[in-house]
Amino acid sequence: MLEGVNVALGVTGSIAAVKTVELAHELRRRGATVRGVMTGSAQGIIHPWAVEFATDNDVVTEITGSVEHVDLCGYDGWADVFLIAPATANTVGKIAGAVDDTPVTTCATTALGADTPVVIAPAMHEPMYDHPGVLDAIDTVSEWGVDFVDPRIEEGKAKIASEEAIVCDVARAAGERPLSGEHVVVTSGATTESIDPVRVLTNRSSGKMGRAVAAACYVRGADVTLVHDGPNVPYADVQAVESAEEMFTATQEACVEADALVSAAAISDYTVETSDEKIRSGQELTLALESTPKLIDEVRAANPDLPIVGFKTETSGEDDQMIAKAREMLDRTGLAFVVANDASVMGNDETRALLVHAGDVAQFSGSKQSLAAEVAASIGALLAD
Repeated sequence: MLEGVNVALGVTGSIAAVKTVELAHELRRRGATVRGVMTGSAQGIIHPWAVEFATDNDVVTEITGSVEHVDLCGYDGWADVFLIAPATANTVGKIAGAVDDTPVTTCATTALGADTPVVIAPAMHEPMYDHPGVLDAIDTVSEWGVDFVDPRIEEGKAKIASEEAIVCDVARAAGERPLSGEHVVVTSGATTESIDPVRVLTNRSSGKMGRAVAAACYVRGADVTLVHDGPNVPYADVQAVESAEEMFTATQEACVEADALVSAAAISDYTVETSDEKIRSGQELTLALESTPKLIDEVRAANPDLPIVGFKTETSGEDDQMIAKAREMLDRTGLAFVVANDASVMGNDETRALLVHAGDVAQFSGSKQSLAAEVAASIGALLAD
């Protein structure tokens, strides 16, 4: 997600600075090269040696005659993005007022003047975050194009956002945004059909692929709606569903104003009449399965011109059969393209897939995040055309 991206990481005097080491490691795990910049207050919480260890680079602790701020964030500077995490109320206020009395605020002013992307992840006590002056400063700096990663409001504190949220916003700020202004709906994971209050029918889909596609579209600038039975995520507006019927309803509603749909969910093909009481064990039991509608068919009927990307899972392990089934799906509903794969990749981080278009087939092997990037790039090209 951050391959080849240079991140200057500003650290200020919030107790959340103790998370800096792990954040720097996560940025590097995602492909970034990181250099640290610290205020004096931050150095009272975490030692510069720890940041040097985490980034594998020297840390800027003062601005000297070497003009470190210009080297990092100026015109043709080293950094592709300047990330301040954590950012205190004090620092945000200073940035809004162009006050340069720490290495971090001086780098921020330089970055803003040089049009280097800036991302800020605030962390402070909740009453400070609610201060009118702090809110005005956030609004002011946001109007200048700075991206704020919203904190988590918990236990009377505005806690620093998750590493996942920060990484996604850094990638969004540092890269191209071909999907800017577009609304992409993604369905993901399994659905669950209740047999009784205890038992369910479901499948083995983990939702990793759909979540990766949602994140990849967000990084490329899209507003994303994620329809799934899973956790809230920082890169999408989550519509929580459980059954196939709930997924149909939520997806139809989301697609009314959508620019594209990626149908990656493994939706139950069958449902049953639910018993209001637990079915007692030890008896012979036959379940009458009822077919569920095909989500893609329903969405296509309601939205004839909507670009739709489908996913098709098979168990044969034969490429020819996967391609044939994908083409049937492609032709039946007029899809943009179909991602076909074998069921053996369910739950794995790595995958092998065939991207089946009307005129050609492309093979892919690698991580689901990398495949998601391919899908998002294809959607960007499709909508541009």
